[in-house]
Amino acid sequence: MNEKRLPKHVYEQLAIFRYQIRKFIRFSEEAAREKGLTPQYHQLMLSIMGFPDREFATPKELAERLQITRHACVELIKRCEEMDLVQRFPNEEDKRSIFIRLTSYGMGILEELSEIHIDELTRAGLLEFQKE
Repeated sequence: MNEKRLPKHVYEQLAIFRYQIRKFIRFSEEAAREKGLTPQYHQLMLSIMGFPDREFATPKELAERLQITRHACVELIKRCEEMDLVQRFPNEEDKRSIFIRLTSYGMGILEELSEIHIDELTRAGLLEFQKE
């Protein structure tokens, strides 16, 4: 066993960081619920719009981003489709796969939630964000 312990301030910094993360996650979950969404629906929608260089993704890519199984992701996509938040469309280059994108309704809700999140992160000093 290593007899040299980390300095106390390291534990304090880690604890503060963990506290800030948990506080933000709780804020985010409550904000999603106020819009009539589960936190998982919000995470799926954000993962789609946050996918690098495009505004759609495959179920496999989304499962990786959400750190859930592909099967669980397909079920999540299905439930979001039923609420008109997302829609499937064919991958013209590979007919075996599909892409998922937000509907205009889903985009409107995500936009509202993102504004709230930016404000909260900025207020907490965790993000310096400049809107273009």
